[in-house]
Amino acid sequence: MKALYKYLLLIALFSIFGSVNAQEKKIVQFSGYIIAEGTDVAVPYVSIRNNSYGNEGFTANHEGFFSFVAHVGDVIELTSIGYRNVKVTIPNVSSDKYSTRIEMIPLIEELPVVTIGPPLPWASIEEFNMEFLALNIGYDDVLTAKRNLSPQAMAALSRIVPRSAEEIQAYSTMQRHLNMSNRNINPSMNNPLLNPFAWGSLINQIKRGDFSRQRLKY
Repeated sequence: MKALYKYLLLIALFSIFGSVNAQEKKIVQFSGYIIAEGTDVAVPYVSIRNNSYGNEGFTANHEGFFSFVAHVGDVIELTSIGYRNVKVTIPNVSSDKYSTRIEMIPLIEELPVVTIGPPLPWASIEEFNMEFLALNIGYDDVLTAKRNLSPQAMAALSRIVPRSAEEIQAYSTMQRHLNMSNRNINPSMNNPLLNPFAWGSLINQIKRGDFSRQRLKY
């Protein structure tokens, strides 16, 4: 009789352990949508890891959706740059699917204040506005343009601004043109046959008989 009781007790224990083991190993399709806390903005490409089942890794898509197979009781960890890590435990559900919406908390870090340049001589923006409005410039656009285009200003700019290639080429072309023009202004001065003064001098020599006297000398 005692042997029968022991046998029934072992069967009951095996049944209980088997049911618990079956419950722990229940497989579900785990799906979810990941957003930033307090908003409807999706967190894309979140890294997902199943810490309870071989550290299997998954990744959410660009819209924050994910779906993969897991077990009831598995601990799922979600990580993303700029957000705190989130851990989710898959509960025991009646169906073979479990869907949820997961909110990730953004990491907000306050950076130290950076001051660019030396401190301004004005205590506030209002004081700066008053000083600026009190300025007496005394020039309008026309006077400013005349002052910038004056001969003195242009001469000063010509001494410090380098010449461009187009300006150098234009100056060289103009110089060659002037040289050619000066050379061809009066071509008769270079050719005695086309020089009227040379012809006049020759005619006067003939009239005076200079050439005849030269022949008589010889």
